[in-house]
This record gives sequence, C-alpha cells and structure tokens, in this order.
Amino acid sequence: MTSQTSSANRRRALAAGALALGGTLALSACGSSDSGKNSDSGTGTGRTHVVRTAMGDVKVPVAPKRVVVLDTAELDSAITLGVKPVGSTHVEASSGFPGYLPKDKVSGIKDVGEMLNPNMEAIAALEPDVILTSKIRHAAKYEQLKQIAPTVMTENTGHPWKENFQVHADALGKKAEAKKVVSAYDAHAEKVTTAVGGPAKAKATEVNVVRFVEGADIRIYGEQTYVATLLDDVGLGRPAVAAKAKDGFSYDVSPEKIDLADADVIFRSTYGDPKKSKQTQTVGSSLWKNMDAVKKGNVHTVDDELWIQGIGYTAANKILDEMQQALTKK
Repeated sequence: MTSQTSSANRRRALAAGALALGGTLALSACGSSDSGKNSDSGTGTGRTHVVRTAMGDVKVPVAPKRVVVLDTAELDSAITLGVKPVGSTHVEASSGFPGYLPKDKVSGIKDVGEMLNPNMEAIAALEPDVILTSKIRHAAKYEQLKQIAPTVMTENTGHPWKENFQVHADALGKKAEAKKVVSAYDAHAEKVTTAVGGPAKAKATEVNVVRFVEGADIRIYGEQTYVATLLDDVGLGRPAVAAKAKDGFSYDVSPEKIDLADADVIFRSTYGDPKKSKQTQTVGSSLWKNMDAVKKGNVHTVDDELWIQGIGYTAANKILDEMQQALTKK
C-alpha cells in the first residue's frame, strides 16, 4: 500500500469515527495520533512540521491541501495567503461568507455551520488535513476537532490578529507569502497617513468606531480591538472615552448617552436588525444630531462584516482605502 493510499484510508477512518460517535474521543483503536492524523495527512509525502499553538505544539502537514477554517479571521488569512479552504463556518447574522471577500475566492467552499456551533459531521466529511480556529471560539470542541485533523488554535481573535496571521501562515506553509502581505500592508498604512496630512495631522484627528449590536448596548470600540490597530497603524488619535473600554474592547452606552461617542470622525456599523440594535432610534434622536461629528458630516456608515468581523489583511487593506476616502473628503 502506498503512503498516499494509506493516508487517504486513515482520513476516511477519522471521518467515519467522528460521524459515528459525534466527535467524542473516538479512534482510540487506531493507534497514536502520529500514526493517524499527524504523520501524513493529505500531503502524500508524510512530511510534517510543528506549529506552536494555544493548545501546545501540533504537527501539521508541510503543505496542507484540505483546510477547514472556523471563523472569519482564519478565512481571511487563508484567502489572503492564496489558500481556498474546503470548508468554513459562517457568522450568525450574515448570509454566507463575508461579502468583502472576492466571490471567486470563496466559491465552492463548503459551509460547515454557524461559527459558534460548527457541524462536526460536515467537517469530518471533508476529510481536512488541518483545521484553523481560536481557543476563545472553540476550546470546548478541541478534543473533538483534533480527532478529525490537526487543529491549530490561536489564543484569541481580534486585537492580536497580526500575530495570529503568522500562526496561520506557519500552519498553511505560507510564511514567505506572509512576509510580502505584511510589507505591502505597512506601505499601504504609511500612504494613508501621508494622504491625511502626515503623522501630526493624523494624531490630531480623533476617531471613534461605534457599533450598533442587536440585543446589546451600543459599543464605542476601545484600544484593544482589531479596528483600533488599524487606526493606530495610520497614527490617528482616539478620544478619551476609548481608553475607558472594559478590557480595552468596548465602552458600552445606551442611546441616552450616545453623545459620549462624539469625535472628529466617527465610523459606525450595525450588526443585526437596525431597530433591535437601537440604531434607528439613536441616529434619529436630537442627541445624535447635535453631535459635532454629525453636524460636520464626519460620520461614515461602514460595512460591519468588513470593519468588525473580517479581522485580517484582506479586510484591513479595504478598510484603509475607506478610511483614506473618508478622512480626505472635501
């Protein structure tokens, strides 16, 4: 039996075990993890390397061919690095995959369920050779996932997205490509800084990001978030309220305190139904209309999938373009 045939047989056994036992600790009779999912999963060469993850060192194929991603950050990373996953979850409030990603890049990717509740049977059926996700999203499902394929988890998502991207690149065998992506992004951010008038002008321009969320209070995003890193990369200033965000994430307010979000420039997005997220009543209120940013026409409605959910370099470059357009409008 060839190595490639043996590998395919083992992946089918893993998939069948996950399907039959609902993702529990199956496959105990199949030997160690090295003889199963880690030694030659999907490459046909048997070559693996170790990736440092939030769950410890994990052996992954040197050049994985069948990748499953379980969140938008991992999807963005894969697409950015030229890898089309065979499967991906979707975010609850969206229909399909993020609209900012090129249609040809996501066409054909199998939807394996809602992000917080991925379908283990659907994942196993795809016979992946690596799974990408984060501990904050799926730590409770790690034992199930790693029975299907080597699972690479970062600790968190959002703010540490640049470090996470490097982990994703390592797992996908795309470290050289990652260097080019980072270099191009850094140059892009520098160009935006120049376009808005230089570092001093950028720092003097205070920017807030406000998100209306269905079933929750209004979020004024803090300094330890994905979008905050982009503002920082351009060198933009932040109002004092941003520093009050709990754990650096968000400072939440009711519609009656929306004036605390005032700044030189505001970018706002909505997750879910506009009425249920309090967006409709807030932007229609006199308190909102009397904010300086509103009166000066410096409030910009942005796509929530792109600005908040994307969390990657493909999203970041598109956000930088929109940022520049908004900040240099005449």
